Parts: sequence; C-alpha cells; structure tokens
Amino acid sequence: MRITRFAIAVTAVSALLAGCVQGEDTPASKKAEVALRLDYAYYNPASLVLHEQKWLETDLAAKGVTVSWQLSAGSNKANEGLRGNALDIGSTAGAAALVARANGSSIRTIDVFSQPEWAAIVVPKSSAITSVAGLRGRRIAATKGTDPYFFLLQALDQAGLKPADVTVVNLQHADGRTALERGQVDAWSGLDPLMAQSELEAGSKLIYRNVAFNSYGVLNAREEFATAHPDVVQAVVNSYERARKWISDNPADAVALYAREAKISPEVAKLVLTQRTKLDIDPVPGAAQRAVFEKILPVLVADANVKSEQDARTAIETLFEPKFATARANP
Repeated sequence: MRITRFAIAVTAVSALLAGCVQGEDTPASKKAEVALRLDYAYYNPASLVLHEQKWLETDLAAKGVTVSWQLSAGSNKANEGLRGNALDIGSTAGAAALVARANGSSIRTIDVFSQPEWAAIVVPKSSAITSVAGLRGRRIAATKGTDPYFFLLQALDQAGLKPADVTVVNLQHADGRTALERGQVDAWSGLDPLMAQSELEAGSKLIYRNVAFNSYGVLNAREEFATAHPDVVQAVVNSYERARKWISDNPADAVALYAREAKISPEVAKLVLTQRTKLDIDPVPGAAQRAVFEKILPVLVADANVKSEQDARTAIETLFEPKFATARANP
C-alpha cells in the first residue's frame, strides 16, 4: 500500500512538472499570429502591384503575419471596411478619409500613394452640355463619400450652383457609368479607370477637369491596429514605396499588370497610369493634403457631409500620422 501511494505521488508530481514545462515552452516557441487585412482597388495602381507580386506575404511570413486582400469598389467601401473592423488598412481619396475621421471613424492617414486626376464631370457622347453651369436641373450620377462626389460639389460651387440645383443620383461608380451610357442620367462624376473606359470605348466626353479638386490617394490604418502592430504598418508603407518605384522603373510591365488586374484594355490602362496618375510625389501626409482640405471644407460643411465645421477642423489636425512614411525604407 505504501509503495502504491508513493508511486501515485511520484506520477502526479511528474505530470505536474511536465505540464509546467509544456506550459512554459508553448508561448515561447509560438508567437501569436497576426492577421493583416488590407484592400486593393482599381483606383490604386500600387495596390494592384502588391496584390499580384505578393511581396507583403513573403516579407511578413517570418513574423507570423497572414495577409488577406479585399477589393474596394470606392473610397466609401474602403471606409466601410475600416469602420466595421473588416479592414486594418484601406486606400481612399484624401477627402474621403477626412470626412470619415470627422464623423467618428478612428483612422489615421499613414501614406500618400498618388496624386491622381481620377475624377471629372462626364456627359454622354451625344450630349449638348458643355459646362458645369449647363447641369442646372439635370440628373447627375455620383458615389457619395468618394472623391468624384466631392469633386462634383466643388465644381458646382465654382459654377455658382448649389447641390439643390441638380439631382444627385447616388450610384456606385460602375453603376454610374452604366447609367450614363444608357441615358438614365445626364452626367456622371466619374472615377478612373471606369471613366477612361467610357471615354475611349463609348465616346463619353469630359466637360470639366481640375486636378486641384482631386484630393490625393491615401492609405489609412485603423488607429487600434497601428498602435498594436506598428512594425506591420511600417512593412505595408515600405511595400507601397517599393511598388511605386517598380511602376516607375517598369512602365510597360506596369501598364500590362494594371490592364490585367483591373480587367481593362491596355489603352485604358496606359491613359490612366501615364497621363492621369502622378506617383512621383512625397508620400508623407501633411501640408499638401491640408491645403486641399482647407479648400474643400466649406462645401463639405454646406452639404452636411460632416457633423460640423469644428469636427472637420479637428479631423484635419488629427488625421495625419507621418512617422511611417517618414521612416519608409528605400526599395
């Protein structure tokens, strides 16, 4: 009986020690896996390069980070993903990021990936409308919460019109193009590459262009994610720098990749990438974007896109997080 009790005691102690050793070893040998969820978008050529080349997946695998991608159909969809915790990093127009921040979304702009001329006012091939002033009383398709919608507000304001002077038909970008070409609306505040497609393939006309009304392409991170995983955010910004350089160094390959990924013709891809997308810019968010915001702020307030002017001004002061782009690694 004594031997049996002794044996049981020894077995129990051994099991306890083994459990302690196993418990101590498991956390040390396995790091908690981090999931990075980011978007790619046809209005963001650098994201298409990263999506195809898989550089982030390769660079982050050793750190235990898994990468997943979600297609954003517009800035509004990217902001929905960030606000709903479905994305950690998303790409939008600068003005869309400002409006989201002003309305309570906890995002920070960490990188500027382009200065595009991706929005303009478009009319059908047969339209007699030649100016923004001629849009009074007309139906205009636009995607609210995106740069083309904010472009439209600025264009109307410059022409002495108010949003109430037209009928805005809120359609996602692709549906806006379809409505324009079917004659269901009189004009469309378009977004490339869909706009370039409509121009080259359907003969649609761009009646008003103004690159100053386009509010840059920016990369935004959820604050919580950026605070918890700054090394991952830095890796994303570094990869964007690498992608921008790759496009610059490989223009023909970049056009082919863009056409393939966005499912557009090489002619459309070349027009957008070489004539309407400026990638040779300072990626650090700051003064240039602030200057655009100051110009657009009055029309955002007047159209009730933000809760108040003070909310918008607070957002301007708190939106930018320049440290990641400042510390970017040269590719």
